[in-house]
Order: sequence, then C-alpha cells, then structure tokens
Amino acid sequence: MPPIDSSQGARQGFTDPWRERLPMPAAGSMTPEQDAAAQALINGPRKGVYGPFLPLMRSPQLLDRMARVGEYLRFESVLDARVRELCTCAAARHVTNQFEWLMHAPLAVKAGVAEAAIEALRVGARPKGLAADEEAALDFTLELLRSHGVSEPSYQAAQALLGEQGVVELAALAGYFVMVSWLMNVAHTPAQASALGAPLQAFPL
Repeated sequence: MPPIDSSQGARQGFTDPWRERLPMPAAGSMTPEQDAAAQALINGPRKGVYGPFLPLMRSPQLLDRMARVGEYLRFESVLDARVRELCTCAAARHVTNQFEWLMHAPLAVKAGVAEAAIEALRVGARPKGLAADEEAALDFTLELLRSHGVSEPSYQAAQALLGEQGVVELAALAGYFVMVSWLMNVAHTPAQASALGAPLQAFPL
C-alpha cells in the first residue's frame, strides 16, 4: 500500500476547495468544560484528543457520553479483537471515513485478520477465506449497514458464534462507528498525519 503523502493526513471528504471545518479549538479559547473534556481523554485509554473528539469539543457533555460508549466497545466488549476490528473497518468503508479506516485497518491485521481481507474491503470487494466467526460477524454487519436490519439466517449464524451479548454489542459497534464517521464526514476531520496505508477512494471507483 502506498503511504499517505499529505502532511495533514488523508483528507476527509472530496469537496474542492477543501477545509477542515471543525478542527481542535485553540487552547486559549476553550471553556472550562472543554478543557476538562480534553483532559479526560488524555487521561483515559485514548491518551489524546483526535478523530471524532475534535468536532465533539463543541459539545463537551456529548463528547463525554460518546467517549464512554466508545471505550466500552473498543476496550471492554465481549467481541474478539479480530471480529471487532474487521467490522469497524466494514463500517468505515461503508461511509468512506478516512480516519477510522486508517486507524483500524492496521489494528485489524495486528489482531489477526488477513491483510488480504482488509484490502478487499478497502477496494469494495467481499473478503474471502475468513474464519467462521469473522464470516458470520461480517455478514451480519454488512447486512445491517445495507438494510438497517438483519435476516433470520444472518442473525442465527451470528448468535450461534458470538452469543446474544455479542450480537447486541456488534450491532452497537456498527452504529457507533457509523455515527462517529458521519460526524467526521461532516467536519472534514482528516486522518492522523502519522497514519500509514492507502486511504479510501470514493465510490464508485
């Protein structure tokens, strides 16, 4: 995969001219609530303020609630890391979000998802040769993203391998990452400048 050649990271959105609409507020301009929200992120497992939390700085209470949901889904969920990261990538690809894609594609490979599967998702193809739990979870996630629900066969396959709690958390995971991706799509929040890998292209290719 060719590296990103932008000093700002891969741009979010395809408008021209392009601008980041809701960047991090200047340090001297932040309210006490914004300062506290930023410090909570720095003190937490994320160790910094980036991604969706840049636009969310405009709403510190919403930021706090969304951050706690995301922390559970990313760091405490019953879902195996392979399943979690693969389906996060599927959500990011579905809404063409550069930040989440470039953050989670390497995490998926690190967790054990085949690199070929992630590359297939990136270019819009259905990955092949997945593990059984990855297959069931990805079918569930893609169907949910496309049709806003899941069929009985997809539900039964996911429930058999992930359990009822896993199915609930998988549906919530897909919704959470679409939600934060939409927010960054609106804000034109770019990927981190340090991110490596090929960014997403707009569909149709």
